[in-house]
Amino acid sequence: MSSSSSAATNEKKPTVIICIGMAGSGKTSFIQRVNSYIHSNGKAGYLLNLDPAVSQVPFGANIDIRDTVNYRQVMKEYNLGPNGGILTSLNLFTTKFDQVLDFIDKRSKEVDYILLDTPGQIEIFTWSASGAIITDTLAASYPTVIAYIIDTPRSTSPATFMSNMLYACSIMYKTKLPFIIVFNKTDVVSHEFAVEWMTDYESFQNALQDNTTYMGSLINSMCLMLEEFYNSLKVTGVSAVTGEGMDEFFETIKESVNEYETEYKPELEHE
Repeated sequence: MSSSSSAATNEKKPTVIICIGMAGSGKTSFIQRVNSYIHSNGKAGYLLNLDPAVSQVPFGANIDIRDTVNYRQVMKEYNLGPNGGILTSLNLFTTKFDQVLDFIDKRSKEVDYILLDTPGQIEIFTWSASGAIITDTLAASYPTVIAYIIDTPRSTSPATFMSNMLYACSIMYKTKLPFIIVFNKTDVVSHEFAVEWMTDYESFQNALQDNTTYMGSLINSMCLMLEEFYNSLKVTGVSAVTGEGMDEFFETIKESVNEYETEYKPELEHE
């Protein structure tokens, strides 16, 4: 390998953090807090808003899908409902993603993190062709990490908790990228109960004791099935409101970037 190509290989690249989560989990507030933390530590972030239906974002997005696609116009023109409108808007935006990548490439030496805010309708990004194109294109060029944001107070119910875990499991195996579960809103409810449920099967069983319905037994058997999945997960708790847990989150990001370089990147290069 020539010295110039070797230098290119070792060149520092910004880390891409793709934030995914159900509507109301606090993704956008989380990104605002992450961006604030990055700047307070003398680093630079590059922000992309991929939600065409959001009325306003609390951060200055460098690239905003709403500047390219008019969501309400798309709904009207193609006679679509809200979800169809978001999906079609994302598809239209993705046809220009080579231009987006050019913008990112031009700024890549100046920034440390690239943050993506995705639509609250989780399946629109994770299971659509456009979501896969955006994720795979970025992962081919930059260290990329998936941050799955969970609403901690809502997950105190075992059924909701298990629903979130199944979503997380499917997204992790779909993207095949380093994956972090981020329990948000820890200023309201600590995420310790969730960590305990993930590491102690009996503790989760105890929480299900009063639920003798079919749903209860189904959740119980799913928990056993997901035990191996839990072992490979990185988990952190944060508060987008207070900033608590941000140091730990970025430590986990560092670990995930190392994981990308040693495990995921070689696989991507062989594909």
